Amino acid sequence: MTDEQDDVVDMLVQTAFATMAVLNRVAAEHDLSLTQLRVLGILRDRRLRMSVLADYLGLDKSTMTGLVQRAAKRGLLARAPSPGDGRAVEVFLTPDGVALAQSGRDQVARALAPLTAALPPADRRRLQGLLARMLDAGGILEPG
Repeated sequence: MTDEQDDVVDMLVQTAFATMAVLNRVAAEHDLSLTQLRVLGILRDRRLRMSVLADYLGLDKSTMTGLVQRAAKRGLLARAPSPGDGRAVEVFLTPDGVALAQSGRDQVARALAPLTAALPPADRRRLQGLLARMLDAGGILEPG
């Protein structure tokens, strides 16, 4: 690895640490684990099969089932048979889950705003594009 690559990796790690600190704090404020917060974020705009959600999170079936059961007990998630395959189960946010996901997103945005506010709008747009390209190329967060 070159010094330049090492410097980029170091900055990515430091940025990840800062972001994780915010995510952990927001999760704790809502009595959620970081994984539960991730579930709310992932399901914010979609329904997913339990197996796909487990892949996104890197969890096995039994761990995923327990996580979904606890969130359902709190009224944040619901399960239903998949319309396309009655044997599969889809997970989705309840109205309370949608409200908590939006509240959490807003809190995270406010907490991270000082980092992004240091950049002029053109740099923020460029950073967004660069990060999107990195995530698309990396395949690290893709399920499966």
